[in-house]
Amino acid sequence: MQQFQILSGNWAQFEQAAKLIREQVFIQEQHIAPEDEWDAEDAVSLHFIAYDQEAQPIATARLMNSNSIGRVAVLKAYRGKGIGKLLMEAVISQARIERREFLKLSSQVHAISFYAGLGFAAEGEEYLDCGIAHIDMRMKL
Repeated sequence: MQQFQILSGNWAQFEQAAKLIREQVFIQEQHIAPEDEWDAEDAVSLHFIAYDQEAQPIATARLMNSNSIGRVAVLKAYRGKGIGKLLMEAVISQARIERREFLKLSSQVHAISFYAGLGFAAEGEEYLDCGIAHIDMRMKL
């Protein structure tokens, strides 16, 4: 398996890398409007970036003060290689270090089984967010 490195830090440290990934995945692939992608949470969230062997950013996620995980994205060429799982495990590990009681996220419906495999359980009904079907998921820590 390829070696990946996952780093975490603030928006000032990781804005460039996170924007590169999120623009490709959410804005270009999923056609989410830029004004819906960027919000004030970026400035106050802890960001995680996964890098490949050539130190190129390939995946991102953010952990918000509200215990929400958001903007989880893996570049298309790196999907199916386990990087999303490694990234999420890093976020969950950080939440445990911070002694958070739970984590929540809004999963795109196609990713429910991915998050369920990490220990998240679906809650409530499906809904549309930016025209994409989502469902809320939660994990007790």
